[in-house]
Amino acid sequence: MWRIWRLFDPMRAMVAQAVFLLGLAVLIHLMLLGTNKYNWLDGAKKAPAATAVAPVPAEVTSLAQAK
Repeated sequence: MWRIWRLFDPMRAMVAQAVFLLGLAVLIHLMLLGTNKYNWLDGAKKAPAATAVAPVPAEVTSLAQAK
């Protein structure tokens, strides 16, 4: 294993790894901020109250009015 460091400069390899991991972390955080569920800055967006309740079909309302 020690021979691999004869091919690569250890300092350059560690800097490249740090830059890669930082870029990956930024990418993941930006992807999460783009979703509604995991956006911790704006909070989760809730559905409007009008869409939360399903409309009653016309047949059911006509039966209820007939009684």
